[in-house]
Amino acid sequence: MTDETLLLDLLNTTPVRDGAPADDLADERAARQWLADHGQPAGGDEHRALLEARSALQGIVRGQAEPRAAARFVDDVTYRAAFGDDGVEWVLDVPAGRSAAARAVLAWDALAKSSPGRLRPCANPECRLFLIDHSKPNSARWCSMAVCGNRMKARRHYQRSRTAAD
Repeated sequence: MTDETLLLDLLNTTPVRDGAPADDLADERAARQWLADHGQPAGGDEHRALLEARSALQGIVRGQAEPRAAARFVDDVTYRAAFGDDGVEWVLDVPAGRSAAARAVLAWDALAKSSPGRLRPCANPECRLFLIDHSKPNSARWCSMAVCGNRMKARRHYQRSRTAAD
């Protein structure tokens, strides 16, 4: 699993279900499982750091927070060279309790630099999910064309037909 996947999965842990906001990381047991599923340590302060990093990153991506809001999650994070069978590998050293949070912030930073504007919230105002637009024209608007895209298009069609009928 890539850190980009970890980032998007983290951002999308606050979906809307049955019309109500949900939090997939609200309880510690669910968060430990999420961390394990993403190959991250689940001990110490990982849960708290994960929730705080998610909040900071969601605010940044929505344009409600400055990028500096994520700085504390990468304080004291370093890359070090390690020589392996295939040559030099760069190993991420993260202080205990911040592994997933740091990886998510670093993935956001890398994506913001390599593909500016491609990570964004779904255009459906009732949706709380995010997407990474991999399309060539950078025109994706919905977290899912089958769900949000279809809903929004159906809503616009209904509004147009209703206006035409009046």
